[in-house]
Amino acid sequence: MKGGTYLESLGRLDTVLLDQTGTITYGEPTVAQVWPEPGISEHMLLQAAASAEHGSEHPLVRAIVRYAEMNNISIFEPSDFRYEVGRGIVAQVQGECNIVGNRAHLLSLGVKVPPQVPEFRGTSVLVVVGGRYSGSISVEDQVRPDAADVVKTLETMNIRVILLTGDTQSAAEAVADQLGIIHFHADLLPEQKAIEVAAHTKKGRIVAMLGDGINDAPSLIEATVGVAMGSGTDVARESADVVLIGNDLEKVVETVRIARRCRSIIFQNFYGTLIVDAIGIGLAAAGVLNPLLAAFIHVASQLTFILNSTRLLPSGGNEAISDSMAVSPAV
Repeated sequence: MKGGTYLESLGRLDTVLLDQTGTITYGEPTVAQVWPEPGISEHMLLQAAASAEHGSEHPLVRAIVRYAEMNNISIFEPSDFRYEVGRGIVAQVQGECNIVGNRAHLLSLGVKVPPQVPEFRGTSVLVVVGGRYSGSISVEDQVRPDAADVVKTLETMNIRVILLTGDTQSAAEAVADQLGIIHFHADLLPEQKAIEVAAHTKKGRIVAMLGDGINDAPSLIEATVGVAMGSGTDVARESADVVLIGNDLEKVVETVRIARRCRSIIFQNFYGTLIVDAIGIGLAAAGVLNPLLAAFIHVASQLTFILNSTRLLPSGGNEAISDSMAVSPAV
C-alpha cells in the first residue's frame, strides 16, 4: 500500500470495478476457433493475423502468434506497424495492408464487416487482408477459479461489483454469468473505462478499480483506490495505490476486511477517548476527581485503547502482518 489513506478508503468501500483480461482471468488466452470467410483458408487467415501482430505484446495477440507457430505457419515481419490502444493493429505485410482488431476498429477504417460475426466463446478478433474482411479468430481466457467466490464475498459485504471490459457484449455476458455479476459494461475503450470509473466517484461512491494492463492505468488513477495485480505491467503497478503481491484475488477481500476492522477499532478508540475525557471533566468540575485519580484514569484509559488496537494483530504477530500487508510511502 502506498499510504494509510488508501487503507482508510478501503474501509469505506462500496463499489468494486473489475477489469477482465489478466484480472479475473489468467491473462494467458488461447485460440478457441478460427472462422475464415469463403475463399480464405484457416492457414491464410492465421498467417495474415500472426504476421500483422508479430510486433505486439498484447495477450490476445500473443495467443494468435503462438497458435500459428504451433501449427508451423510461416510468420512474416511487417514492414510497417501501428497499434491503436483498445482497438487493434494496422500493418503492412508483403505489400498488403492487414488489419486485426475489434469491430469498431475496422469500421473506423472504412472496412465493411458482416453484421453477424461467428462467435464460439471468448473474444472475437477480426482480420482484414488487403482491405477485405477475411474472417475472425475466437480467443478465450480461463477465469480464475477463486473469482466467483471473491465476487460473492464482496457482495455479501454490501459492495457492488461491476465488470468493465473491451470484449463484445456476448463475451462479457458469458463471463458475468459465470461469476454471478449482475452489472457489466462491454465494448469499452480504455478512455471509456476511465470515464465510467470517474462517473461512479463523482456520485460520491468509494470506488476500487482492479486492473493489470497499460490500458487500465487511466482507470486506476480515476478510482478512489486503484488496485493492480502483481503480474500486471509496470505502468499499472505505478498508477495503482495498492499492489497485490501475486495474483490471488482473495487478497482483495482480505485487505478490505482488515481495512474495515481497522476503521472500526479507530472509531472505538476515538469515541472511547471522548467519553472517558468527558466523564473525567465532569467529575473534576464537581470536585469529585482529584489530580492523582485523574492521572490514573487517563493513563489506564490510554492503555486500554492501545490494547484494543492490538486486536488487529493476527496470532502470528508482526511477522504475519508483514506477510499479509505492507504499507509504503506514496510514490
